Amino acid sequence: MRLHEYRVLFVAVTGILTLLVASPALSRLLVLPRTEFFTEMWILGPNHMAEGYPFNITRAQNYSVFLGVRNHLGQFAYYLVEVKFRNQTQSAPSSFNRTSSSLPSLFNITAFAADEGTWELPLTFSFDYEYKETLSQVEFYRLTLNDVALDMKNSKIAWDSNNNGFFGNLFFELWIFNATAESFQYHGRFVGLWFNMTVP
Repeated sequence: MRLHEYRVLFVAVTGILTLLVASPALSRLLVLPRTEFFTEMWILGPNHMAEGYPFNITRAQNYSVFLGVRNHLGQFAYYLVEVKFRNQTQSAPSSFNRTSSSLPSLFNITAFAADEGTWELPLTFSFDYEYKETLSQVEFYRLTLNDVALDMKNSKIAWDSNNNGFFGNLFFELWIFNATAESFQYHGRFVGLWFNMTVP
C-alpha cells in the first residue's frame, strides 16, 4: 500500500471512531421536535395491575382501583376528572365524536401534571343501593368515593334480561384547563368500569 492509501484509511477510521465517541454527546445536543401531543389515562386493578377489576358488586362492600394520568402535551397541564355513573340506556362519552356524557358529575377531582409527569390516585369506593323486587330494578342511595358520600338518589338500573344482571358503569372523564377560554374543556379521554350489582 502506498502512503496515500494509509492516510485515507487512517482518516476514515479516525472519523468513524470520532463519531462513535461523540454520538452520546451529540444525542443530548440534537433534540428532535415532538410530533405527537396527548394525555394517557388509565384504571388499574387493586394490585396496581391491569387485572383483577371488581365486577360483581355487593352493597356496602369496599372496592379499590387506581386512576392515573400521564402528560405528553409538551407543557404543564391542569386537569379535571369528572366522576359519573350511568345505566345501559343513559348517555356515555363518545370516543368517535370526542364528546362528553351529558350526565351530571357526581364528583370532581383536580390534578396538575408537569410535561412527561404522572398523576395517580388510589380510589376506594362502595355503593349503597336497594333491590326493588316489584319493579325489578336497583335503586341507588349513594356512592362513597374515598370516604366522601355522593348522592345517587336519582340513579336506577333495570334488569337486563339479555345479560341477566343489573349493570352500571362508573366512568371518569378527563377535562383540561384552557387558559385562553379560562375554563375546562373535555379532553376526549375517559375510562370506566362496568359492574353487575348483585342482589339478595
